[in-house]
Amino acid sequence: MSPIVHATVTAVGGILAGLALAAALLWRQQQALQVARYQASHDDVTGLPNRRLLLTRLRAALSEGAPCGVVLLDLDRFKTVNDTFGHDTGNLLLHHVGRLLAGLDAPVEIVARLSGDEFALLVRGDRDEVAAVARAACQVIGGAPLRSRTHEIGVRASVGYTHTRVPAPPRQLLAEADAAMYQAKRDRTGVHGHHPLAPSGGRSRDRH
Repeated sequence: MSPIVHATVTAVGGILAGLALAAALLWRQQQALQVARYQASHDDVTGLPNRRLLLTRLRAALSEGAPCGVVLLDLDRFKTVNDTFGHDTGNLLLHHVGRLLAGLDAPVEIVARLSGDEFALLVRGDRDEVAAVARAACQVIGGAPLRSRTHEIGVRASVGYTHTRVPAPPRQLLAEADAAMYQAKRDRTGVHGHHPLAPSGGRSRDRH
């Protein structure tokens, strides 16, 4: 091989190696960006969307002017599960409940874990459809205990829901569903819907 050809081959090889390295670095950066975006919008225990993503999707739904609702729930006596069986089992229960809720059919648009044992569902549809989803969520959680080799953990949920046909602040809808959920917990009815003309029953605890 002549010196000129050898130099040309060497130069081309160096360029190709440089391009391959640059492509590999770009791919790694893209992967890291995708992971960061996922972690910023999803819960690390259940894999469900988090509060941030729920609010984003809720704002989008409200901006379209289509009827929609929010279903909010938490698990009764979840602290007892943590205290009795440990936090690892508590996390397994949260993952179990998240999977049950994610399996609900349309018109559920998104299921999110907000914090602790609190979950929220964005529902597209009229008030009857939102109420039906709330009842279905309560039933599916109560009807599917977490089973392991050593024990079976039954769990129940208190569920509140609200509905709107006009644009409203997302946090207002969450507050309405929260108040309804507290009413369901206080009355032990399982499910309670927010009614605009009904007096507020207060809140069970401060929420983020």
